[in-house]
Order: sequence, then structure tokens, then C-alpha cells
Amino acid sequence: MTVRVRFAPSPTGKLHVGNVRTALMNWLFAKKEGGTFILRIDDTDLERSTNAYEDGIREDLTWLGFEWQETFNQSHRFPEYEAAAKKLKAEGFLYPCYETSEELDRQRKLQRVQGKPPVYNRGALELTDADIAKLEAEGRKPHWRFKLSGNPVTWTDIVRGEQTIDTSSISDPVLIRADGSFLYTLPSVVDDIEAKITHVIRGEDHVTNSGAQIEIFKSLSDHLPSFAHTPLLVGKDGKGLSKRLGSLSMGELREQYIEPLAICSLLGKIGTSDPIEARPSLDVLVEEFSFEKIGRAPARFDEDELLLINGRLLHETPFEDVEERLEALGVAGGSALWFAIRGNVEKLSDAVLWSTTLFAPMPGRIEEEDKEFCAQAAGLLPETVDQGSWGPWLSAVKAETGRKGKGLFMPLRRALTGQDHGPEMEPLLALMGAEKARLRLEGKIG
Repeated sequence: MTVRVRFAPSPTGKLHVGNVRTALMNWLFAKKEGGTFILRIDDTDLERSTNAYEDGIREDLTWLGFEWQETFNQSHRFPEYEAAAKKLKAEGFLYPCYETSEELDRQRKLQRVQGKPPVYNRGALELTDADIAKLEAEGRKPHWRFKLSGNPVTWTDIVRGEQTIDTSSISDPVLIRADGSFLYTLPSVVDDIEAKITHVIRGEDHVTNSGAQIEIFKSLSDHLPSFAHTPLLVGKDGKGLSKRLGSLSMGELREQYIEPLAICSLLGKIGTSDPIEARPSLDVLVEEFSFEKIGRAPARFDEDELLLINGRLLHETPFEDVEERLEALGVAGGSALWFAIRGNVEKLSDAVLWSTTLFAPMPGRIEEEDKEFCAQAAGLLPETVDQGSWGPWLSAVKAETGRKGKGLFMPLRRALTGQDHGPEMEPLLALMGAEKARLRLEGKIG
């Protein structure tokens, strides 16, 4: 069997970390099995779907490194969905219902008062031809429900193990709205059949849906994919991310200079038995992927952890991999600057601070009590400096002034960089040059 999976976003908003985790699981599995990763654009909601969002989805997936082998839009396939609906109607699986949303709401409230589950009562199946004629004469148009068997549906979930959904405990799902538009369920099943999807990998919030969808699959075809329902993402506090997903979109994270591999490293490992660490490439994530490693507890997404992973990736990143991006940020200093500072950056944009610190004109940051000390240090600075100058110069300043430890080092760092912390001073001094360093130590613009 050749593995075929699909990622099916709706172009009604931006991709966020929850979407991307689903895409990543599908992509890693397909890649590991030598299978096919299909990008299906679920744009049956013509009013809310936009080309801009669709373009953004494709751009984000490309940025993350997820190439797809096939792609199609559901909006191009309405004839296929109509044909499937016609078949279901003819075989008695799809039946018309005329209740308004207000009537359905009253029905559910009454059921709750009576201590019953709020399951659709199938009143539409009791309508006579005369009843239907009367309702349609009133201008009502039907929505269409799929008639579930009322029997348990059982499958072996790749992540959750044996699963059973009692279809008598859930409402017959609406597949077609009163305006004739399709809800998600029927187009998804039709596409999974025709695209020969072998594995449906998605969040555990779809488990109940899968019980109903399996019956729709069986009513249309002999084809039935395997299912894998993964735990949902929560914040580090254990609460849902739904209110914050906008700030966790790929566009927002990209603007914050978060590396795509950092996102994949975190999303690929949270909720698994593997350590949460930066991975050097997507290939490593592919090699390590296994459904058996995925636990049942919610996967905790921690933005602080993402920053930590992001920094660790950059600490090992060669200059060649970031050269063009640094130039685009206006960062001067080339490879010498990058190797001097990369161990101290969390995000690539942090390089701007150090480029500005070393090369832009600025006065030294000197406390009143350190002015004389810094002036002495300026007088001891060699005419030219290089990578080997910092140690001998520091020793000379120590011998001349009697200062040592933090009292020796910290005033010099502040005067030269304006910062209390940062990269090693030896390469920074060499990059800055003697003239600029001397001016700053004297409290002048350097």
C-alpha cells in the first residue's frame, strides 16, 4: 500500500500552530513512508474563502518546508459532491428536514429538561407528502441529514487504539444546508475516496465525527482509510489556545523572526516521548517520527520553549545559511560578526542590535565613578586591535588600576557596548576597532 495523506485547510484565515501541527504529522508520516502528501483546499464556503488566504497557506507551508505532491480545491468539485448526494438520496441515506434553527433549538432545550441527550429526534422522517407540500408552500427549503444506523461504529485508531462511537447517541449529521451548500463532511469523504487517502490524521476533536464519517464512507464506497487522532494543543498553563491562535499564526511568527525549523522541532516533539530539543533538519524529524511515540495527554505549546529552541538553532547556524537575511536586515560585519554574536541571539533580528552597537556612532555608557578608570583604560589601548588584543589589554588595565573581577570587566563592557551582557568581548573589540573603542572609553561619540 502506498501511503496517501492530505492536509485540508480552509482559506478563511491564517495558518496557526494548531493547523501546522496537523500538517506536520501528515507530512512527516508521508515522507517517512515514501508516500504522497496532498494539499486539499477546503473552500466550499465561497463567501468566507479568499484567494489571499489560500495564497498565504501555500506560502506558509512552503516557508515551513512542507512540499506537496498533489493539490486541488474543493470549489472545483461541486459536480462530484452533487453526484454523491444524489446517490445517498436514492438509497435512503440522505433525507430532507424542514425544521428551522429556532425549532431545533427548542427541541434541544426540551430534551435537556427531560434529562435526554440533545439528539435530533428524526421528526422529518415522520412527515407525509402532504406535510412536505405544506411546508414547501410556506417557502421552507429542506436541509439534508445523513441517516445513521444507530449501531456502534468501531475502528482501531493508530494513536488512541480501539474506538467505539454509538451512533444512536449522536444526531444524524447535516450534510447539505437549506441553501444547497455543502457542509464539510460530505465533500471530505468524497474527496478521501477519490484521492484514495489511506490515512486520515487529525486532532482528537474529530473522533465523534469519524464515527459518522465511517458510515458515510461505507454508504458510498468500499474504500475506508485508517484514522489517527492526535491530542490537541494547549498552552503551557494547560488551557486551550483558541483565544490566542491569531498571535500564533505563521505570519506573526515569521514577523517575529522565529525560524521555521524551530516551529517544527517544537510541534513535532510536544506530546511525544522524545525530548523537546532543536532538530538540525526536517530529515531528522522524519527519521524520528512514529505514531507510537504520541501520548494521550494534551500537547503543551510553550512560547518560551519555542524561543529557547529558536536560539539553539541559531547558535549552530552557519553564516552561509543566514547571509542574505542578515544583509536584508542591514546587519554589517559579515561572517566575523555572526560568529561573534550567534551564541547570544534568540532571534535573527537580535543581530541588528549588535551590528548597531558595534558600528553605529554612539557615546560610551560610563558611570560617574568609572570615568577616570575608563580614561586610563583608553590610554592603555593599543593603536590597533585584533582577536588577540583583549586579554593583554585587560591585564595591562588591571595592573595599572588595581581593579579586578566585575569592577574591572563590567565598566569596560558598558563603555564599549552600552550593554551589561552579551557576546565575548574579544571578538567585539576586534570588530569595533581601536579608534571607536578609544572614543567610547573617553565618553565621546565613537
